[in-house]
Amino acid sequence: MAQTASICVIIAAKNAADTIETAVRSALREPEVAEVVVVDDGSSDGTAEAARRADDATGRLRIERFEKNRGPSAARNHAISVSTAPLIAILDADDFFFEGRFRRMLAEDDWEFVADNIAFVTADTVEQAPQRLEQFAASPLFLDLTSFVDGNISKRGVRRGEIGFLKPIMRRAFLDQHRLRYREEMRLGEDYDLYIRALAQGARYKVIHSCGYGAVVRGNSLSGSHRTEDLRRLYEADRALLASVKLKPEAADAVRRHERHVRGKYELRRFLDIKAEQGAGAAIGYVAAHPLAFPAIAGGILMDKTEGLRNPGGVSVTAQGDGLRYLLTNPAK
Repeated sequence: MAQTASICVIIAAKNAADTIETAVRSALREPEVAEVVVVDDGSSDGTAEAARRADDATGRLRIERFEKNRGPSAARNHAISVSTAPLIAILDADDFFFEGRFRRMLAEDDWEFVADNIAFVTADTVEQAPQRLEQFAASPLFLDLTSFVDGNISKRGVRRGEIGFLKPIMRRAFLDQHRLRYREEMRLGEDYDLYIRALAQGARYKVIHSCGYGAVVRGNSLSGSHRTEDLRRLYEADRALLASVKLKPEAADAVRRHERHVRGKYELRRFLDIKAEQGAGAAIGYVAAHPLAFPAIAGGILMDKTEGLRNPGGVSVTAQGDGLRYLLTNPAK
């Protein structure tokens, strides 16, 4: 594929004045980027002004603003609607691209979605991250719906590595052909939902191991917290796909597994919400009225109670070593 300026980078931002300048600069640095669209999603700080400080005077930066917060899905959909580049890439407002990312991703054109590896760094190691970055061989693979969904289900004893976190380049023509946009009512798993709907429509989802995306892990990250209602909408998205598309049996089974997995988390959160708001008696009454929820609630409480035994030091994987880890493991090791 020719290395022309063909990518629109979309950044949905809320109260990101401290980080968005780095994000925008990293996007504008890439010669394949034709547009950078920042949507200030009802910020109360100087997010828009900070984004403008990164403008390189090439005319590629566009800043839009919502007066009231509408969520990342609405912000991204708006950015898609006001942009024209044939390829779309998502960048979170507190993350950044490593230099040369898109050159490697665009080396071939046998995909509708193409993603690369992600390096997770802590906020105090962002500047050192490029020097510490490992050089991974491309080692391309293609995800089907089953492998993608299963890669988003947490497994006991296995380090969390949800491939829904991948940030692919997407072909606008494919999204338009199948009328695919983010569900604006979703504030959790909106990426996962878009990708499973695309895979259900036959999208070729290619993943290369070379690393070009830096995800900054912050204790107060909005992406690290969610409401109980957000979990309900996520498992309902699985149900909507099963009801609207005839999937192959193994793919349908995977979506059902994910639906049960997320619904279990929802039931536990719902139980704890009721206990906190109305007391233990009301929470027990909820279980009595919803007996099918009991296994998920009991299992979740047990997992929480034994967390200290499984992780006695209480050290997050993102804080170990030099603060740099990867979503995809190196197949050569």
